[in-house]
Amino acid sequence: MTRERAIRPDGPFSLELAAGFGFGPRGGAEVGGPEPALRLAFPLDGYREHAAAIVRQPRPDEVRIAIGAGGNPGAVERQIARVLSLDRAGTEWLRVGERDPVIGELQRRYPGLRPVSFNSPYEAAAWAVISHRRGQSQGRAARERLAEALGESFELEGEVVRSFPLPARLCEPAPLPGIDGTRADRLRAVAAAARDGRLDAERLREMDLAAATAELRELPGIGPFYAGLIAVRATGATDALAVDEPIVRSHAGRFYGRAEPLSASEFGEFAENWRPFRTWASVLIRYAGDRAGFPRPPRGR
Repeated sequence: MTRERAIRPDGPFSLELAAGFGFGPRGGAEVGGPEPALRLAFPLDGYREHAAAIVRQPRPDEVRIAIGAGGNPGAVERQIARVLSLDRAGTEWLRVGERDPVIGELQRRYPGLRPVSFNSPYEAAAWAVISHRRGQSQGRAARERLAEALGESFELEGEVVRSFPLPARLCEPAPLPGIDGTRADRLRAVAAAARDGRLDAERLREMDLAAATAELRELPGIGPFYAGLIAVRATGATDALAVDEPIVRSHAGRFYGRAEPLSASEFGEFAENWRPFRTWASVLIRYAGDRAGFPRPPRGR
């Protein structure tokens, strides 16, 4: 039975921009018509059951969630709110744009854009293992095969959406379809960590960023880049700053009128004005720069 929940966004929010926000295993969804819909399926926080839902925005001040699976509607709502950054105050985010003209202009250019996170730290860590040394299309295909074989499929208004396997399923000794031996061992280690509570989103978000990334790096196959990504972009953290992301620093340099990418220290100085939304500002700069066609810095720079 479908159950409905409603969220009243604090400040501007655009579901259409969120649906087109593709990264990692999530490609931008094709949306259109008078009422765009975003279909989601995922292991629910706690990782013991699957959830599936359709998200719509009938009015600027209302987001509606039609829940097709998941035992606790409140838990499904909370997780979707985290994924879409609806659990944070958008009115406070607008004040960053009032202080910083560059951020303010980008906010007006993309009204209602908020970061879209991985469904959970578990899925983010699994994606790190699956996509290692693979192109995005290869990684997405491998993840889809795994979800089809060991996850759960849901039909949401005529479209099939697949949820990634639960940790307990990946911990079983049976072969993992399309996953080689070393990668399978690493994926099982990620699943075991999730099963044991070490990849709980709220737990990681409450930790100091350095401590969270250090703990995540203990997982086999998780290097510094993905440890940081999991700690920030899978927990809904709003004020973490990754000064070692060259693409964001390059885009920021252009937006702030510099001929060269910002150094890590310069980027950190600019970012002081973005508190407590340094993550949101960094995501906005990356999103806007990519869509403006800004060139990316050479690898290793």
